[in-house]
Amino acid sequence: MNAKLAECLKKLRLSGLAQTLEVRLQEAAANRLDHAEFLELALADELAVRRERQIARGLKAAAFREQKTLEEFHWDFNRSIKKKQIYDLAAGGFVRQHKDVLLAGPPGVGKSHLSQAIGRQFEVVPKF
Repeated sequence: MNAKLAECLKKLRLSGLAQTLEVRLQEAAANRLDHAEFLELALADELAVRRERQIARGLKAAAFREQKTLEEFHWDFNRSIKKKQIYDLAAGGFVRQHKDVLLAGPPGVGKSHLSQAIGRQFEVVPKF
């Protein structure tokens, strides 16, 4: 990539595009992609990098103590927790409806694990 193009990408803050541009240019030439196809791939790379950064910022802001998942939760440990209800929460309907969820109970019943696992589910929800 030439210096002028690199400088333009830097000024426009297109670091994702800058990282993959050489490969995409070679791919475009090899596969005879038209301009629109090339641009679509290049911009998809930028969106992917931005999405990864957004997820990382969100996870950092959430200050999760540990990396918990729903698959790791021991459902037999606390049989009063309804698996279907938790997976419904993890689907994110309450977020789209702008509703709150409160997990209440005594210490050691799995509230933190479940809330962190539900929070991690949202890293797979597209933001763009």
